[in-house]
Amino acid sequence: MSPVDIQLLVTALLSVLVLVALIISRLHTHPLLALLIVSIGVGIATGMAPGDIVKNITNGAGKTLGAVGVVIALGAMLGKILADSGTTEHLANAILKRSSDRMIPWAMTLVAFVIGIPMFFEVGLVVMLPLIFSVARKLESREKFKGSGYVYVGVPVISALAAMHGMVPPHPGPLTAIAILHTSVGPTMLYGFVAAIPAMVLGGPLYGAFIAPRMSVRPDAALLEQFTASTPEDAPKDPPGVGIGVLSALLPAILMLLHALAEVLLPKDSGLLHIAAFLGNPLIAMLLGVFFASIFLVYTHGGDAEKLRDALGQSLKPIAGIMLIIAGGGAFQQVLTSAQVGTAIVHLTQQFDLPPLVLGWLIAMLLSVSTGSATVGIVGAAGLLAPLVGVDPTLHVPLLALAIGCGSLFFNYANHAGFWMVKESFGMTMGEATKTITVVQSIVSVVGLVMVLLFDLLPKLG
Repeated sequence: MSPVDIQLLVTALLSVLVLVALIISRLHTHPLLALLIVSIGVGIATGMAPGDIVKNITNGAGKTLGAVGVVIALGAMLGKILADSGTTEHLANAILKRSSDRMIPWAMTLVAFVIGIPMFFEVGLVVMLPLIFSVARKLESREKFKGSGYVYVGVPVISALAAMHGMVPPHPGPLTAIAILHTSVGPTMLYGFVAAIPAMVLGGPLYGAFIAPRMSVRPDAALLEQFTASTPEDAPKDPPGVGIGVLSALLPAILMLLHALAEVLLPKDSGLLHIAAFLGNPLIAMLLGVFFASIFLVYTHGGDAEKLRDALGQSLKPIAGIMLIIAGGGAFQQVLTSAQVGTAIVHLTQQFDLPPLVLGWLIAMLLSVSTGSATVGIVGAAGLLAPLVGVDPTLHVPLLALAIGCGSLFFNYANHAGFWMVKESFGMTMGEATKTITVVQSIVSVVGLVMVLLFDLLPKLG
């Protein structure tokens, strides 16, 4: 390692510490301002030109908003329609009626597991928020319940969505590793599904039951009311059935799942694959979900178009701050990436003599933690280890792809967009967010690695 590498690693570490200090100290700096200040500081400390600092900040923020911001906005609109139509209330009542308090996290894990098969982490979470808030609000109304119902219900969802996002194709991470390593989707998907089960159980219902009684998290009142409350004047004159409501909630996930199946089953030059890719794009799928819900939950049941428009406009207000903070996280991540922190991490890992599966997990983990991008972690680790595929016939390549995906999940923190989405959506402090999404994803990541090493002892698939 060169002195420059050491300087970059120290700068990355100090930047995170300064960011946390700005937010939790007596200054109580707003997270968006803190992220921008630290981003500028990293740029200066690493010798970036002033123009490049500004360019990286704007590009990082814009890229993040383009990837998840519009989808989050559409998710807020869909959540508002589901709440006002009574769909979320019906689903929450059904889960509470059919499950004991101890079984509710397991039921939410199953729902998130299904939702998470085709959906990115952030998209799946914004779709699940109305149900999380409705179930948790009703759960906390029970006298015997202690702690935070939002953590109790939310942690299993976070765990399941994270496990699916990092381990199972067609999510971008696993698919990227598969493409770079030139391995097969089928075995990697099968191993990923099996590995995800213990990972999301330990990181979800079990850890959630442990941590929830020790926390008092409660989302912002405006966001909570938006996703859980429906007033008589806002409700349709002829309430829709539960079936059409559930279909409206799941339509984006169904479209994304069809895209996932098309990628596996259809040739790359197929016209149907292009259509499925368009309809299954998160932005298009969420947009179609909003239109479908507007028509079948509101217009066809006597709803007022003007009131719907006003309700959708109101739904964006509580999430405006969340979107901007997520954009700030994207700016911070881009500055770290452009400063070549990832290259320094790669040089660091070259000092270790470890088995390829462990090394793949470690490189992806360090790159993801340092740059705030799971994609950077996966691309860097897969690219670094790809030459081994051709020279080591004993290497279990599907498991290497899975190990890299698991490593990219570890320690999701302040330079990750997902961290800020969870923190702001649930109204958490930095410490509370660390105890939830950061610890949960770390559990999922480590359990995933353990499963990979166990699979490596078995005969190969495919």
